[in-house]
Amino acid sequence: MGVAQAMEALTERASLMKDSLHKSQTITDNMVGILGSFDHRLSALETAMRPTQIRTHSIRRAHENIDKALKAAEVILDQFDISRKAEAKILRGPHEDLESYLEAIDQLRGTIKFFSNNKMFKSASGVISHAHGLLSKALSKLEDEFRQILQNYSKPMEPDRLFECLPSNLRPSSEGEGGGGKTHDPHHKSLENAIFTVPTVIPPRVLPLLHDLAQQMVQAGHQQQLFKSYRDTRAAVLEQSLRKLGVERLSKDDVQRMQWEVLEAKIGNWIHYMRISVKLLFAAEKKICDQILDGVESLRDQCFGEVTVNSVAVLLSFGEAIAKSKRSPEKLFVLLDMYEIMRELQPEIELLFGSKPCAEMKESALNLTKRLAQTAQETFADFEEAVEKDATKTAVMDGTVHPLTSYVINYVKFLFDYQTTLRLLFQEFDSKDPDSELGAVTTRIMHALQNNLDGKSKQYKDVALTQLFLMNNVHYIVRSVRRSEAKDLLGDDWVQIHRRIVQQHANQYKRVSWAKILQCLTVQSSGSGPIENSNISRASVKDRFKTFNSQFEELHQRQCQWTVPDSELRESLRLAVAEVLLPAFRSFLKRFGPMIESGKNPQKYIRFSPEDLERMLNEFFEGKTWSEPKR
Repeated sequence: MGVAQAMEALTERASLMKDSLHKSQTITDNMVGILGSFDHRLSALETAMRPTQIRTHSIRRAHENIDKALKAAEVILDQFDISRKAEAKILRGPHEDLESYLEAIDQLRGTIKFFSNNKMFKSASGVISHAHGLLSKALSKLEDEFRQILQNYSKPMEPDRLFECLPSNLRPSSEGEGGGGKTHDPHHKSLENAIFTVPTVIPPRVLPLLHDLAQQMVQAGHQQQLFKSYRDTRAAVLEQSLRKLGVERLSKDDVQRMQWEVLEAKIGNWIHYMRISVKLLFAAEKKICDQILDGVESLRDQCFGEVTVNSVAVLLSFGEAIAKSKRSPEKLFVLLDMYEIMRELQPEIELLFGSKPCAEMKESALNLTKRLAQTAQETFADFEEAVEKDATKTAVMDGTVHPLTSYVINYVKFLFDYQTTLRLLFQEFDSKDPDSELGAVTTRIMHALQNNLDGKSKQYKDVALTQLFLMNNVHYIVRSVRRSEAKDLLGDDWVQIHRRIVQQHANQYKRVSWAKILQCLTVQSSGSGPIENSNISRASVKDRFKTFNSQFEELHQRQCQWTVPDSELRESLRLAVAEVLLPAFRSFLKRFGPMIESGKNPQKYIRFSPEDLERMLNEFFEGKTWSEPKR
């Protein structure tokens, strides 16, 4: 019974679900019908609205076209307005307001570009033609303005203004002219940290205007006009500045005809001018050229090169004339001074003239440096030869230091003031050891001097004076070397060897001068021992005293006129003679004096006491003249 009820309940539920599904389908069908009806109505509405939509779209497009036309007209009118205003500014010229003038040129270019891109406008070609004509006039005025401003502010530099830009230790004194009175100063501090103030050649406020003008000319394709205006103006001013400073063009013949004193002063001035030109004037030209022509590299370097080329040529031509002129020993030091300044300026020259348009000037400067080094080295060789072959007839009658000796020694001492420069010079010719090279040069010069002195010593008829002359001169050489930097290069061995040579000449002098007179005081038998007093006659003793007296008086009279200029050497030589002569005289006087004193007129034979001899020896080598009385 329970199962039957359950089945009945399930059947009832199934029936209900079937009815529900049937109702849902009916509702769905009804909705589909309704929606279909809506779709039909919408299609009908859309068909009805389409003509209205088309009219609305046409109206919208018409409005858009009108807006575009109005905007285009506005742009064209603006361009006409801009062009009209630009024309007014250009017709007024650049003098009143240069910045506005430059702006007007840019605006004209804009107008030309605009109408060139919009040639469909009926009047475009006419506007473009008018604008081009106006632009041409504007640029012509612009060139004139550039030239005028550049000329107005380009004035030659006064020397005093340039001197103020130098370090204080390089400024000329009130006594000198142009700072050229002195060239090389061995105690001069290094210039590496010295401050050179590049002068202001054009006011800084003007440079931006000149730059803008140059840019406009370049944009217009007027580079050559710009180049010519810039070159002509600045080159002329630079050359005037150099002339005011004292720079002049001199040929090799001009140099050759000059007196040495005049030429030496001009070389000193040239060294000063080179430093001022490179470190101040050329540096200033480079600075303004870079600023005015910034952004136009090719034209900038070309302009700088052309502005400076004549000035550089004038300066270098003088150096070339000196380097090619006839060599002489006195020119060596000015050659070294010139070489020194060229080496000092080399970094600046390479920096300033490093571009391709300036390559020839840089090469000329470097070639001059090498030429000066070559000439200086050749002058070294000439000097060595001249010293060895010097045939001056200058007589040194008193045996003192010969002028050639003092000249050569001073020359060598002066050379050592140029040690740094000489090392650089030797390195120009691939010397691996410049110190050794300097030592070799010095040694050769000393050797040449000694050879010459040996030859000059043979002119003396008195052999003793020959030895005194050589002693004096070699001693002077040794003393000078010991007191100079030459000692470090020649070495202690050289000094010791030549000190021994001085002593050898002193010993030779003693032997030659005093051997004969000492024989008067030495009496020997035919055997090996001295003769006793009883075995020598009074007459023989008298003859010995008379001979001694005459020989000593003759030596005294002659050698008082000789000179040993070094006081220490003079006293040493006197002492060496006294140490030989006085003991021998005392001994002779002691042995044979009583024999004479016991006879008649003893003072006739014994004219000197040991004290007299000592006093008279102290008068030797004083360089007395014949007219001077004896002491």
